[in-house]
Amino acid sequence: MIKKRKLANGKVRVTFTAPALEGVGQLYLVGEFNEWNETATPMENLEDGSWSVALTLENNREYQYRYLANGNTWLNDREADSYTRNNFGSDNSVVNLIEEEKPKRAKKKVTK
Repeated sequence: MIKKRKLANGKVRVTFTAPALEGVGQLYLVGEFNEWNETATPMENLEDGSWSVALTLENNREYQYRYLANGNTWLNDREADSYTRNNFGSDNSVVNLIEEEKPKRAKKKVTK
């Protein structure tokens, strides 16, 4: 699950949450935001068994990412915004922080 909260400084606080995973003792969030460093962003194992970590990211871009379980098993986020093919023959999860432009409202004609 991905939760996004827009901050006043043009950034977005993104919380990544993965469900409880049987046999997983350590889970890392790995992606473009940490230069695909496999150990830079450990996730916290919560009381209900799920995993979570929050990052502050730049607005108006997309980030590719995956989860790394126990240092050897790559997993995708089942609730990612989208997926894109990677160079290894599988897919990466994508979180989309691009703001949609709101359509301009038509000005009302004033009649006299």
